[in-house]
Amino acid sequence: MEKQAGKNSIAAFDRSFLNLYGLETDLRDVAAGGGIVVSHDMASENCLKLEDFFKLYKKYNTNLPLALNIKADGLQIPLKKLIQKYKITNYFVFDMSVPDALLYIDLNFNVFTRQSEYEKEPSFYDKACGIWMDEFYSHWIDKNTIKKHIDNGKSVGIVSPELHKRDYKKEWQEYKQIEKELHIQEQLMICTDYPDEARRFFND
Repeated sequence: MEKQAGKNSIAAFDRSFLNLYGLETDLRDVAAGGGIVVSHDMASENCLKLEDFFKLYKKYNTNLPLALNIKADGLQIPLKKLIQKYKITNYFVFDMSVPDALLYIDLNFNVFTRQSEYEKEPSFYDKACGIWMDEFYSHWIDKNTIKKHIDNGKSVGIVSPELHKRDYKKEWQEYKQIEKELHIQEQLMICTDYPDEARRFFND
């Protein structure tokens, strides 16, 4: 899965879908009824509209995974309408506040909870379909932790260390070994700035 912060353009998304990469991207709202846009930074009317992003996604008809990082509260109803309109099924929403997340759960969205060194006990774990695992400053994700989530029926997304300005090769080696030992290729995702390198490495 490719991290798209700072690269939220049609050309960048087109390249990702053409290369069959799932995407993680940020959703915000624009004031005065501007709707939902794709934007890592503060949103403006010049940002790519989520509807145009979904149109591009459906053009490829590949059902790649979409990790929708919720950066603003109260997007549930307009987001639900767009997901239904474009028949988006392989997606999950995550990173919203807990009160906001509960509204997504009530509306039957696919929701991931979070776990990090600062969020040791994931919120609403029993209601989440997956878990977004993050290491801000230190490496703590291990085989037993991943196995517990998989055994509980959760999909797992891991934030690759380079997204926090750390070396990633040692962790990648560990995750590759865990993936091999647990046979969890379908349940484990890596969010990375280097999708081409990751594909070569994990498929080698």
